[in-house]
Amino acid sequence: MIPHRQKTLIYVVTEDWYFWLHRLAIGQAALAAGYRVIVCARVQAHAEVLSRLGFTVVALPWRRGGGLLRNEVKSLWMLWRLFRRERPDVVHSIALKAIIYGGLMARLACVRARVSTVAGLGYVFTSQRLKARLLRRPVLATLGLAMGGYGSLVTLENPDDGERLAAGGAIRQDQVALICSCGVDTDRFAPVPEPEGVPIVAMACRLVRDKGPAVAVAAMRRLRAEGVPIRFLLAGGTDKGSADSHTQEEVEGWVAEGLVEWVGHIADVASFWQASHMAVYPSRYGEGVPKTLLEAASCARPVVTTDMPGCREALVDGVTGFLVPVDDDAAVADRLKQLARDPDLRRRMGEAARTKALAEFADARVQAGMLRVYDQVQAPK
Repeated sequence: MIPHRQKTLIYVVTEDWYFWLHRLAIGQAALAAGYRVIVCARVQAHAEVLSRLGFTVVALPWRRGGGLLRNEVKSLWMLWRLFRRERPDVVHSIALKAIIYGGLMARLACVRARVSTVAGLGYVFTSQRLKARLLRRPVLATLGLAMGGYGSLVTLENPDDGERLAAGGAIRQDQVALICSCGVDTDRFAPVPEPEGVPIVAMACRLVRDKGPAVAVAAMRRLRAEGVPIRFLLAGGTDKGSADSHTQEEVEGWVAEGLVEWVGHIADVASFWQASHMAVYPSRYGEGVPKTLLEAASCARPVVTTDMPGCREALVDGVTGFLVPVDDDAAVADRLKQLARDPDLRRRMGEAARTKALAEFADARVQAGMLRVYDQVQAPK
């Protein structure tokens, strides 16, 4: 009898922490389904724990936003050699840089089954800076090469990204296999009663300008001038790898002004949301579906966020939270004031947010959908 060959699935992501925070659940579902799973990423802090969970980790020398040319070339070479050696059944590349590198090398290595997850279009497609505008056309062309060809499927986190990529010739509509978020652990992120005391608005993110912390701070400045009793908890760290990051001095200035209680990096994100009354996220960044919004919703906290692709998919305006225009701190302040003054509204919206999270974003639903995509991309054509 011929022994059963274990299937191999290779993930290509930019950072090990990104896989840990955003894709661990689907990776574990693939392990449970019998795949041998390899994670290729820049390794910072999670290689050991991923190995203990059963993943094989391959460290790449690249940097998230680009780095030394020799490191980028070495990363391409390492991926090609890995694909040729392992002959994976599926290569799954997540986010734009990983799609370009992983997709191109998988095609060159003749990997038949390739999946690309577009987790938002990011800086190149949302920024109006000259550099971003100049990069869009070549990035679209390169994405078309990386995601094209026979045996390639694409998953998206919101339909707007698919329409933009299709209009730019980077994907075909018949390639889109699934539109879903990265998911949320609805058991861990569970609702608890609101804390007593002054209403607390919370925000958790990397402290980069495009995610909107300064807009939230400006809204708090307005509310303080009006005498609205409210506290603002801000979780997350500055990002030295991003030119868009706020500096520690800026954030400490907000704290000194009395507008922000900055808690930095937090390990227990669920408790952070459970200790709040509402969430704010005035992003202008090209994201998929921000996980921070899903976590707050799963904890039955209403959200004020911007009417942007990805953000708008996370809520129902006026039902589970409020959508506001981009960069409009006055609108953010008005909605936060409305929620701060009306506990019954917070309760109704929070319950609706939890219901939506269970129905659309629960980890189990996302895992099942992605495993079906792996089956689909390997099916005989």
